[in-house]
Amino acid sequence: RHRHKEKWATTAPRIPSTRLALHHFDMSYSLHLKDLWPSVRAGLLCEQKYGALVNNFSALDQVVQELELLDATDFISEALQKAQQSQQGADVREAMRGSQEGSGEGRTVMQAETVTQAETLPPFRASISPRIKCYTFPRGDITRFYPARPDTLGLLGYYLMDAASLLPVLALNVQQGDSVLDLCAAPGGKTLALLQTGLCGYLAANDISISRTKRLYQILHSYVPREVRESVSVTSYDGRDWEEVEGGTFDKVLVDVPCTTDRHSAMEEDNNIFHRRRTKERQMLPMLQLQLLMAGILATKPGGEVVYSTCSLSPLQNECVIERAVEIAETQFNINIHVQDLSYFRMLFQDTFFFFSDCRLGELVLPHLTANFGPMYFCKLRRM
Repeated sequence: RHRHKEKWATTAPRIPSTRLALHHFDMSYSLHLKDLWPSVRAGLLCEQKYGALVNNFSALDQVVQELELLDATDFISEALQKAQQSQQGADVREAMRGSQEGSGEGRTVMQAETVTQAETLPPFRASISPRIKCYTFPRGDITRFYPARPDTLGLLGYYLMDAASLLPVLALNVQQGDSVLDLCAAPGGKTLALLQTGLCGYLAANDISISRTKRLYQILHSYVPREVRESVSVTSYDGRDWEEVEGGTFDKVLVDVPCTTDRHSAMEEDNNIFHRRRTKERQMLPMLQLQLLMAGILATKPGGEVVYSTCSLSPLQNECVIERAVEIAETQFNINIHVQDLSYFRMLFQDTFFFFSDCRLGELVLPHLTANFGPMYFCKLRRM
């Protein structure tokens, strides 16, 4: 007598977005990463490792001393020192070969095979800013950094972030007086890193989200003196329309696009792009990413450089976007784009990060239990 029809829409169990994300990753990344996928998957599902980006505007010596007492090391300066030693070793070997050849001694096959990678790589100090300092714990060490404390001026000593997120900023290689655009700047870690170089002649930090732009303002307020933060132009335009605002005017452009944020999607229900209501938004991501990268290319001067980055493992959001942008730039805008070789990053930072060796274009940091940074994809383009 009291029979009723069940409302399946409200009573059927809802599949968590994290489970949907993992299912999607298992289907696609197992094909892309093959035997590496099980270890990458384990890394995604374990606690992320952080680095401490030193704030050069704070009490620097005190901050560095505190971090070194924790047995953390600046992975950037450490890598540069090792590369410099390797380069010096290569120079010595070259000089020895020259003297042997001068004295009539032939070069043996064994000697020829001792040519190291350092002899074929660019001078590192010219392509990496040593002013950016980021402390990390050694491989396999899962110690956490404690929250930074304010100094006497109220500025925080360091900013905790995925250390792999600094690689796109390092790849941008800002030079003295460069005009720089951070097209998708919020929440602000990469903008803060750009300011640490002390080299930006002009820095524009843009993000379409007003709420996320507020977070950017908070970070600038917590880490940067007023006179410096007032020199940063913070805007909330749709990045796809940037050419209409300030096209063709920047030396360097960073395009850190919205993506599937793979680690977040695998771990957090909140704001998860794999939620069923966001299916169309997720499917449209490669198109949005392409539009933002094109806007970044059009924002640069001829001879200027763009670094594109995501925190996704997906080739559809990474290499495929690069390939399509290069094609569109040439066919529709008559702009020739050269994809820069960043393979020296792999050699330089191999002690800190686990790199994917089979990227068609750019570089990809893979999560790994012993070095649980990333994912972070980055690729550098030059507008000819």
